[in-house]
Amino acid sequence: MGDLELHSDSAVKQILLAMNEKESFIIDDLDDNHVVIKADEEWRVRRELEAELEKNTYSLE
Repeated sequence: MGDLELHSDSAVKQILLAMNEKESFIIDDLDDNHVVIKADEEWRVRRELEAELEKNTYSLE
């Protein structure tokens, strides 16, 4: 299918790198804010990243 460049802040990139250790999807680590991933992994990566970010969200309830 191809490759996809993702742009994120450095904190999110660190989460992506940790996720990549479990199941490889990063093709190239470009700089502090950009990585290239396998395009066919985009939705899985987005779902897992969203779940990871939810774990790190604080609730005022």
